[in-house]
Amino acid sequence: MESIYTTEDILKILPHRYPFLLVDRIVECNHEDWIVGIKNVTMNEPCFQGHFPGMPVFPGVLQLEALAQTSGVLLNKLMGRDGQLAFFMAVDKAKFRRLVVPGDQLRLEVKLLQMRQAAARMSGRVLVDGQVACQAEMLFGGR
Repeated sequence: MESIYTTEDILKILPHRYPFLLVDRIVECNHEDWIVGIKNVTMNEPCFQGHFPGMPVFPGVLQLEALAQTSGVLLNKLMGRDGQLAFFMAVDKAKFRRLVVPGDQLRLEVKLLQMRQAAARMSGRVLVDGQVACQAEMLFGGR
């Protein structure tokens, strides 16, 4: 799958850095109202040191953060503001449907639902092998 934005591109668009950059590449984007990112989950993720020893599970809150960062790429491109912050203001209707473990590849699908001057509402879901692992609606605001 070809990348629209590589990791190097994402580093120019988002202010996040290791160990908290949770999007490896963007593979689809219409630069209007939807975007798809990829996160490869490896055993080297810092969270696996304590979540959970002997049974590594990628935390749901990090799945939500990966969706938020993917949303941030779209929002920064829509507003022509690479490197700017879009802050999480709310998470609604969050559901976790399957475990995410080392070796999984997360497909981060995000759709813009509504955008106003100071806020944007997005819908996102995380898929692993075509199965929904996580889904939520998110509200973002900038400064």
